[in-house]
Amino acid sequence: FCPGAGDDCEDVLNEAEVNSNWTPQEKALHEARLKAKAKRRLRKSSSRNSTSESFSESGDLAGADPNSPKGKVNTNDRKSRTGKGRGLPKKGGAGGKGVWGAAGMVYEDEEPDVRDPNYDESAQGDTVYAKVVPEIDERELEKMVNPIVQEYFEHGDTKEVQLLLKELNLGHNKYEFSSMAVSLSLEGKASHRELTSRLLSDLSGKLLSQNDMGRAFDKMLKELPDLILDTPEAPQMLGQFIARAIADHVLPMSFLDCYKGKVDCDHARVALDRAAVLLSMKREMVRLDNVWGVGGGLRPVKHLIKEMNLLLKEYLISGDVSEAERCLRDLEVPHFHHELVYEAVVMVLEAKGDKASHMMMKLLQSFWKTGLITVDQMNRGFQRVYDELPEISLDVPHAHSIMETFVDLCYQESVITKQLRDVCPSRGRKRFVSEGDGGVIKS
Repeated sequence: FCPGAGDDCEDVLNEAEVNSNWTPQEKALHEARLKAKAKRRLRKSSSRNSTSESFSESGDLAGADPNSPKGKVNTNDRKSRTGKGRGLPKKGGAGGKGVWGAAGMVYEDEEPDVRDPNYDESAQGDTVYAKVVPEIDERELEKMVNPIVQEYFEHGDTKEVQLLLKELNLGHNKYEFSSMAVSLSLEGKASHRELTSRLLSDLSGKLLSQNDMGRAFDKMLKELPDLILDTPEAPQMLGQFIARAIADHVLPMSFLDCYKGKVDCDHARVALDRAAVLLSMKREMVRLDNVWGVGGGLRPVKHLIKEMNLLLKEYLISGDVSEAERCLRDLEVPHFHHELVYEAVVMVLEAKGDKASHMMMKLLQSFWKTGLITVDQMNRGFQRVYDELPEISLDVPHAHSIMETFVDLCYQESVITKQLRDVCPSRGRKRFVSEGDGGVIKS
């Protein structure tokens, strides 16, 4: 008996048993089993030595249990058990579930991903929203531009137009704004054309370049056959626009030279000739400021009074109320209409006969009904005559009686109010309905 010998002792006993009792066949079979068992033992020993052995500081074998009967390696070892690879840990020790990476690794800040399920918009700090304005379609351009130009004709503030245009994405069609503004002004008044010329001058170099202005006027020259259907004077007016634009440096000086000998349209030729004549006459002037005349409140007061006197005299001759209304609108001075009322009443006082009083009453009645003259302007005009009546009576002895008759006529036709009629001055006697009517005083 050999205690602790294990497999060696068993081999010795089997050898003794083979030599004494086994037949040759059994002996050969037993030797084959021993050789196979030795091969398995050698293979297991070499595998442990090449892939799983590691020695500690004391020289003992680490990773294997010394008390294990079969000498198995530690199952928690991360090294390959197949004998492949260099025996290094996976991903350099930085892999595995719940692992943040290798020691000493520094990560850069990552931008939050909107598609992340844990994305919180309120916790991302200040969010900047970019406003994207789509480019305006050519069909919508006219709908957007026309209200801007019409409002500009009312307030005359070019800076307001610039702010509104900056909010719009005109894109490659921005040159059409100039052509639309000029087309609208051709259908308007002289003051509108003056405002349009100023607008083009202020927009040049800021929102519109000389190239854009040139494309706009070139388009209008080609559209003149259609423009003259609504505005017969369109060729002359467009020529004045071109001359003013060249003088204001909105268009290049060589703009007219580009069309020499290349224009087949008669209307375009008229416009270009008109511009050339104006520039040749005003070549010593920096700007053609008076190409559209002086409009509205910019006119001198004496000039406005003269125009209103001429308007009233022509009306007394022709009796055309609509023409008188058109002339008054063209003056564009609604704040000065009280002067027309004053001049009309004075003409009634200075006229001979009743014809002038009835005609002036009809004129003032028409202006009152159409709203061309407001109640404030009407009251101011009559009140001015009331205040100057003592001086007027020096030249017109019967001014007071004529005034009372005209005031009564205007009140009966609802031209003036009762309060304005009652404050009409008299010569110190009570105002009777007529002489010898029994002493009934006017109410």
